[in-house]
Amino acid sequence: MDITLISFFLFTGFVVWFTYSKVKNSKNDSHDGFFLGGRSLTGGLIASSLILTNLSATSFVGMSAQSYTHNMSVMGWEVASGVTLVMIALYLVPRYLKQGITTVPDFLESRYDLGVKKFVTLLFLCQYVINILPTTLYAGAVVLTGIFDIESILGISEFQAIALISALIGLLGFFYAIYGGLKAVVIADTINGVGLITGGLMIPVFGLFALGGGSFGEGLNILLTAAPEKLESVGAASDPLPFSTLFTGLLLVNLYYWGTDQSIIQRALGAKNLKEGQKGVIWAGAIKVISPLFLIIPGIIAFHLFGADAGNPDTMYTRLVNEVLPKPLVGFFVAVMFGAILSTFNGVLNSSTTLFALNVYKPIFAKEGLTDKELVAKGRVFGVLIAVVAICIAPFIMYAPEGLFQYLQMVAGFFSVPIFTIVFVGYISKRVPAIAAKVALVVFVSSYASMQLIFKTPLHFLHQLAILFVVCTVLMFVIGHFAPRSSDYVMPVNESMDVTPWEFRFEASAFILYMVLGAYIMFSKVGFVSDDPTFMQVYGLCGVVMLVGVAVRYFKKKQASQQVLVPES
Repeated sequence: MDITLISFFLFTGFVVWFTYSKVKNSKNDSHDGFFLGGRSLTGGLIASSLILTNLSATSFVGMSAQSYTHNMSVMGWEVASGVTLVMIALYLVPRYLKQGITTVPDFLESRYDLGVKKFVTLLFLCQYVINILPTTLYAGAVVLTGIFDIESILGISEFQAIALISALIGLLGFFYAIYGGLKAVVIADTINGVGLITGGLMIPVFGLFALGGGSFGEGLNILLTAAPEKLESVGAASDPLPFSTLFTGLLLVNLYYWGTDQSIIQRALGAKNLKEGQKGVIWAGAIKVISPLFLIIPGIIAFHLFGADAGNPDTMYTRLVNEVLPKPLVGFFVAVMFGAILSTFNGVLNSSTTLFALNVYKPIFAKEGLTDKELVAKGRVFGVLIAVVAICIAPFIMYAPEGLFQYLQMVAGFFSVPIFTIVFVGYISKRVPAIAAKVALVVFVSSYASMQLIFKTPLHFLHQLAILFVVCTVLMFVIGHFAPRSSDYVMPVNESMDVTPWEFRFEASAFILYMVLGAYIMFSKVGFVSDDPTFMQVYGLCGVVMLVGVAVRYFKKKQASQQVLVPES
């Protein structure tokens, strides 16, 4: 058997065995045990699972393709997430855990009413079942089929190869998410997370060796000097992600995704306490800031190695992996990418079962007398059904018209920022009524649909989302002024949850923000490609000062906590 396949199956088999050994004795029949990992997740597990659920084959292939054809501006999706995750760790996670909610729609029911909760739950489920699950399977199958050349090995058609790999991913995702619950998902994510970052960083390293003819230094020199415009992170209007969108729609989309999307925030909701929840979210922010190194730089290396017209940009990443990595490492890297694909699938599958069981089945079909064991069983049945549906839909996506991925990104705006809008207003106001949330959802979705499908507004869709966010927020407050709630909303409190914050949250957050600033300095005209090193030197000096200050504060806090623990004589 090919050494690539051997290393792939060895690592994948190890992840399956390790995960099974950790959860085989776990009792996942309870409400919190199955859906939230028993509310026992620590910072490291949360961070790794957040990253693995976020990253998929489309991240590696799509972002490398955009840097291959354009420049580093697409890194805004990754680097700006660092700022968003800091905001969520400091402001949203404490509120979620203090309430003790299991799903985001739980908060919407508490803040508004059951009707808003049901509407948002259906939005989530439609997006997951029709959009995310099948496209995740399809994108993963395309990557794995291309690297292993499944068609030639098995003598089957492209459709059959994609169907086979989609089924394999779907069945393994089903095993993790349906039988192991959230705890199995995050344990597998932790192993794959370490492997993905290690393997992902190997691609630019080996790519630079190949670019420099065996010399890493020469390869780096070519990367920095041969086409410096490729390293520009400040996107123009003609780039896939204009820089101005970082301050408008991109910020809102990120806040929705990291702060209210059930498949993502469910990791933080499963934290054993607020301290671990904040640690996990902030650490995930640090990883997102450095992720362009293994998501975007490979596309620029491919541009230098293969030329500007080497074929379909979407194939450049897999081609680079096959050509620069030693065969055993190709198998290892594909195994961890397989894990990332699997993580996105099983993470969304677990969240779908959570939403269905708690927000659809329980309130509609079994309002009273339903045990946790029965509720989990119904969630598992629903998970089986949607996994089968996704597996059946996935291979047919290959017949979809060109540009489907970009179209789906635009369509995500129909539900992402509208949901964030009503969550945002719900937290900052006490008297805005449920009718305001319903009106805002209808106005937002219909207006956005008109801009995209009828009037074809030339304004970037992220700017459109920002404008509608402001309009609908004002609209909700106007409705709240003329028809307010009969009483102020009082947020419920879960007394059993430890909501003591992480004592180093501000220092860690400041470090993340400093990293974000540095990423944009380095990949700009005053950074790596500049003849004047002043900006880089000043940035480095500020970094040293910051590290010294953080170290001093850390040791002072540590010393103070130890003194408190010493009993008085």
